[in-house]
Amino acid sequence: MNHEDTGVDLVTGAFSYSGSHIAELLLDAGRKVRTLTSHPDRPHPLQGRVEALRYRFDDVAALARSLDGVTNVYNTYWVRFDHDRTTFSTAVANSRSLFFAARRAGAARVVHLSIANPSLESPLPYFRGKALVEQALAEVGIPYSIVRPTLIFGGERDVLTNNIAWILRRMPLFAIPGSGRYLVQPVHALDVARICVEQSRAGADVVVDAAGPETMTFGQLVVAVRSAVGSRARVAHVPPVVMAGAARALGLLVRDVVLTQDEISGLMAGTLVSHSPPLGRLAFGDWLAENGGSLGTAYANELDRHFAGLEVAEQPLVDVADLPDRQREVTLGLTQR
Repeated sequence: MNHEDTGVDLVTGAFSYSGSHIAELLLDAGRKVRTLTSHPDRPHPLQGRVEALRYRFDDVAALARSLDGVTNVYNTYWVRFDHDRTTFSTAVANSRSLFFAARRAGAARVVHLSIANPSLESPLPYFRGKALVEQALAEVGIPYSIVRPTLIFGGERDVLTNNIAWILRRMPLFAIPGSGRYLVQPVHALDVARICVEQSRAGADVVVDAAGPETMTFGQLVVAVRSAVGSRARVAHVPPVVMAGAARALGLLVRDVVLTQDEISGLMAGTLVSHSPPLGRLAFGDWLAENGGSLGTAYANELDRHFAGLEVAEQPLVDVADLPDRQREVTLGLTQR
């Protein structure tokens, strides 16, 4: 089917992390951008440049109307963990509704941001859910491009490296689950956005990995961040169960979900690497050398970012620097969607 290019694209979550980078690239290219978001009035640098509408997963007809006149739909919608009524199951169902709405609205293509190495057989709900969403997109009958990033870093809303650096700056010990020898392949958020925009021009249905040019162990990544921020924290290797407990303890202190058991398992399973030639160009080491001075100066709170207005996000944060030494030693690494 031939689709007329209207010059208008939609990016779900344009006020969020990866979505904001995609939206900025599209705006720079002279395209008009619309977004669907849970927080259409939230202050953001893109406010006023992007038409913001609220998600209407409860009404597919209304959802389709919000996509009227859109050429390409860039989908970054997902959840990192179950929280109250927001679950992986609802995220899969909502994604399916979005794809049907895109087809109903006559969109030319869906560019879907997934994750490296999703699997319907995965014991981890995050990776299994991502595979279910990919399956749903393939079944809807709209042309698609699926982009599978590895470990995204960079940008003002970076959670992974920022919070690793935050912990390293403030605590005497940093815990790594297991050996730390499992591989990661960081990819810059700008590279992910560029790859997504490039894949919007694909002629057929495609699935591509978005991975950076450097592969390293997670232990090497932590040591590199420690050096970049000038930290003297000791790096310790702990059993995964201890890591999960430390994550929960730190989460209580900062009023956040810092790391889940599934994220620990996925990290240690080596899922955050690609087996294809890297499409990313920006090297993690170069970026770290340029940004180490400012990295981790403030904690990036996921609950505040995605569930603003909930009681947990309204409670005051605990200043970890004021805690007794024994409590301050509860420290850990962090993974990102």
